[in-house]
Amino acid sequence: MISQTLYNEASAAPPANSAARVATASFIGTAIEFYDFYVYATAAALVIGPVFFPQTSGTAQMLSAFLTFGIAFLARPLGSALFGHFGDRIGRKSTLVASLLLMGVCTTLIGALPGYDVIGAWAPILLCVLRFGQGLGLGGEWGGAALLATENAPKGKRAWFGMFPQLGPSIGFLLANGLFLTLAVCLSDEQFRSWGWRLPFLLSAVLVMLGLYVRLKLEETPIFAKAVARHERVKMPVVELFSQHWQPMVLGAASMVVCYALFYISTVFSLSYGVSTLGYSREGFLAMLCFAVLFMAAATPLSAWLSDRYGRKPVLIVSGLLAVASGFSMEPLLTQGSTAGVLVFLCVSLFLMGATFAPMGALLPELFPTHVRYTGASAAYNIGGIVGASAAPFFAQKLVAIGGLSYVGGYVSAAAVLSVLAVLCLKETRDEDLSQI
Repeated sequence: MISQTLYNEASAAPPANSAARVATASFIGTAIEFYDFYVYATAAALVIGPVFFPQTSGTAQMLSAFLTFGIAFLARPLGSALFGHFGDRIGRKSTLVASLLLMGVCTTLIGALPGYDVIGAWAPILLCVLRFGQGLGLGGEWGGAALLATENAPKGKRAWFGMFPQLGPSIGFLLANGLFLTLAVCLSDEQFRSWGWRLPFLLSAVLVMLGLYVRLKLEETPIFAKAVARHERVKMPVVELFSQHWQPMVLGAASMVVCYALFYISTVFSLSYGVSTLGYSREGFLAMLCFAVLFMAAATPLSAWLSDRYGRKPVLIVSGLLAVASGFSMEPLLTQGSTAGVLVFLCVSLFLMGATFAPMGALLPELFPTHVRYTGASAAYNIGGIVGASAAPFFAQKLVAIGGLSYVGGYVSAAAVLSVLAVLCLKETRDEDLSQI
């Protein structure tokens, strides 16, 4: 009965989504999802350790906070398999709504979770459970948003349409850090650590309602509707993916590593290092990050336009090589004692993050056929996160203790080399017809 209904709906050729509706829905969803994720990243660098792990030393608190940060990245591939299954079997729209709802509920609950001084060991345990839920939600979010954009895109503009979900992280980050900056200015340190840090988490509930309102007005993508009409769906997309399409999944994941390394080293680790070691105030460093992320936002449409004009591979190779060089600049720029040097490092790193990130909105969906596209694009995106981001702040904290910032910069350069090699092994996908793959 369900299959016949889906078939009838697909045969009836549902009305197409307008370009404005596609752009808004793909952008606002990822902006909210990444707002939720960055709220935790910022809190991990500033306050999670003392609130949930107060029984340990300051260094151990920071390492524990960064480990809870990494838990969500471990959950993201599971989220990509779970939501990818339903996205490839049932449809993009309903799956996108479910992933947004899960992410928002978990984020809101973190804001209401009592600390260690109230419920003892249950506090860090429940924190880890909610972080896992955040990771599951985000694991299904990006792939669906990217498919929503690219499967509705006109010919020759897939990277441009795929750019809208890629813009979401910049705005989500700006909103999250802007709120923390406002709280740092308006509240005393005691007020912030006691209750102020919870407010950005609780605000997620309002943002999720807004995102759900936009997404519930969407129609299913025309490419998926045609696949349903042709009975092209498979029973277990994840099995099909790993048996028939594992190579593009691995290469796509490796190509994503540099994006994650650039972002989380230049934001989460740098924020912690700047406040604890370089002596910047919390609000001062957050203000610099809010300014620097504008460069990431500017690089995103520029890189997308270039990848539609010249191809995905040339843009990713050039930006990846520049990222290799940026790793060598980390130590001199952060240790010269100049605010200008720190700001240059943050701006360059986040600009390169936008440049390497933007083409991925088109590239990863283009690597997979329709019947496993949601699962494949999501898996590549999130497996790349395990390598490039899950433990990046944790290992950076360890590396700086072993060999200083030059070791952390080497981590970024190595991640960029890995991604460049992966892109070189991929085929150019700019001219692929998504309905025929």
